Amino acid sequence: MSLPESRDPITVTVEDRAHGWRLDHYLTRLYPNYSRAAFQKAIAAGAILVNGLQAKPSRRLRVNDVLSVRLPEESDHGIPAENIPLSIIYEDDALVVINKSAGMIVHPGRGNPQGTLAAALQFHFDSLSDVAGRFRPGIVHRLDRDTSGLLVVAKDNQVHHRLAGQFERREVKKVYHAIVWGEVELDSDYIETYVRVHSKNREKMTICPPGGEAREAVTFYEVIQRFRGFTHVRLHPRTGRTHQLRVHLQHLGHSIVADRLYGGHAKLDWDQLGTREKLTPFEYTGESAESDSAGSTSRPLITRQALHARRLAFDHPSDGSRREFEAPLPDDMQRTLDALRNQRSTQR
Repeated sequence: MSLPESRDPITVTVEDRAHGWRLDHYLTRLYPNYSRAAFQKAIAAGAILVNGLQAKPSRRLRVNDVLSVRLPEESDHGIPAENIPLSIIYEDDALVVINKSAGMIVHPGRGNPQGTLAAALQFHFDSLSDVAGRFRPGIVHRLDRDTSGLLVVAKDNQVHHRLAGQFERREVKKVYHAIVWGEVELDSDYIETYVRVHSKNREKMTICPPGGEAREAVTFYEVIQRFRGFTHVRLHPRTGRTHQLRVHLQHLGHSIVADRLYGGHAKLDWDQLGTREKLTPFEYTGESAESDSAGSTSRPLITRQALHARRLAFDHPSDGSRREFEAPLPDDMQRTLDALRNQRSTQR
C-alpha cells in the first residue's frame, strides 16, 4: 500500500502527558486537521515510525519515544497565492513574524475565500509548513479578523511542530493592548473562568461552569491609563482559548471598544467624546456621517475591536534563544488614545 507523503519527516519526542496513549490518538491530538483514519493509513504505509520501527495504530506510547512523522499530502495543493502586502517584523530561514492588519482573516473560511493572510503568505514565501493543512500554510496560531498584531509563521514542518509545542506548553508569552468601556477599578488582577461555545450563537464564546465541554481560561490584566468612561489595559493571556480576551473583558463589565460581538458597540466616534457624562456602549445609537445638515462632523475613531497583539516572545526553534518582538499600536488605536487624552482625561 502506498500513500503520498510530505517532503520532510517531522521528529516528535513523546512528552509525559502522552504516556500510555495510542499512537493514532496522539497524532490526531498533535495535528487536528488530519483525521484518525488518515493517520491509520499513514502508519500502515510506513510513513510513521516509532523509534525507527513500524508500529500499529494501537501501539501504546511511552515517554521519550521518538516518532518520525511524514504527514499525508492532500490532493489539493493549497489555496491560490494573492499579492497582498504584509508588514514583516522579522524573517530568517526558519520563520517569519508578521504584524497582521485589522480586517485580515488568517485563513479561508465559509464566505471568505480570498484576501486572507494564508493567501498572502503563499505569494511572499517559497517554503511554508503544511502541518496545519492545505488552507493554513505556515500558520502556527491565529488572531481574530479584527484583531491586529503579531503572528509567527513557520517555514517548515519541524519548526512548526516545535513552535506549536511551545504554545501548547504555554511557553509562548503574548501581550495585548485593549481600550475598554468604563473605568476599570483594580490596577491589576486575574480573570479566571471556564468558557465554551455559546449555545445559541456558535460564533461566540460564553462563560460557563466547569465540566463537559468547558475549558479553563485565565487572563492577567493591568491598567495602563484611565480616562473618563474608558480604560487602556495591558492583557497577558495565560491560556489561549478562542475569543478569550474579548469574552473575559465583557465578563469583567468592560467590553472592548467597538467589539460588536461582545457588547462593545460597532464603533467609537469623535462626537461621543464631547459630552462630559459617562457613556456606556449601549447609550450611543447615532450613525456616523462626514457631516450633518448643520455642518458638524462625526468622524469614526475606530470601527473594529480595539485589541492589538503588541508583544510576542518564544524560544527560537533552531537555536533555543529567547526572542521577543513588538508591534507598535496601529493608527486607529493610537488615534483613539490621543482623542481620549485630549477629550476625556481624568487630569484637571
